[in-house]
Amino acid sequence: MKPAPFAYERPGDLSALLARLADAPGRVKLMAGGQSLGPMLNLRLVEPDLVLDITGVPELRRAAIEGDTLVLGACVTHADIEDGRVPDVTKGAMARVASAIAYRPVRNRGTLGGSLVHADPAADWVTSLVALGAEVELASASGRRRLALDAFVTGALDVALAPGEMLVAVRIPGLGPGIAWGYVKHCSKIGEFAHAIGAVRLDPGAGHGRVVIGAVEGAPLLVPEARHLFGGRIGPDFADRFEAAAADALLREAGMTDAVARHVHVTVLARAVAQAATTLFAPTRTVSEAA
Repeated sequence: MKPAPFAYERPGDLSALLARLADAPGRVKLMAGGQSLGPMLNLRLVEPDLVLDITGVPELRRAAIEGDTLVLGACVTHADIEDGRVPDVTKGAMARVASAIAYRPVRNRGTLGGSLVHADPAADWVTSLVALGAEVELASASGRRRLALDAFVTGALDVALAPGEMLVAVRIPGLGPGIAWGYVKHCSKIGEFAHAIGAVRLDPGAGHGRVVIGAVEGAPLLVPEARHLFGGRIGPDFADRFEAAAADALLREAGMTDAVARHVHVTVLARAVAQAATTLFAPTRTVSEAA
């Protein structure tokens, strides 16, 4: 199929983009890398009256470090992160996640902001950045606001954008000394959408951490205080203390009734925990498993 007819515009600065987004009549879609929007247009799953190409806005390619926080514009590509063309405060964690997204042609054009706004439950950034505690910066003609990513992603393909509002940047806190990080996903074959994702950010010294289970039917399942998955305590021996039964119960409570699906998710999460234990001593690569 081919897209339904639509108008196309490419604003050159953010103020013009936001003004056009506010006053454009009819249905409007923003396009960055187009890796999700393009197929949806071709299949006529979306039929906008106007497509606004945001790739001509310099501010949306911004990359900077503010204190211990990495700020990346919405149009930073997966390949920009993978190749180290932007700064990093995550000890290579984001580069490892980026390198496992789909295929290189997709990473060359796909964008960080586009992935988060599309909010596919199987998307790498949706789960990994929730685990890292990221925030999004949202802007409209009337002002700006920040929102925690786990509050921004409200469901499968659903986000908390108000009319006339867009995501302009993502704020990622750094991984400081003593922070353990693990990210594992399970795919039928390399490059395909994940069937299960596990991401953990643990601080054994402080005794707390975040655990996220992704590639579920809705928004990623966030366990903001994950001690009950580790026998009530997250210490240096957290990998040995991980309780698969507690994770399985969590998934049951979240509505996952298929025992096989729960087993796959728990296994992937356990491997993310095991990977996190190794990061306390030496860097590891993101694991992307093919069945």
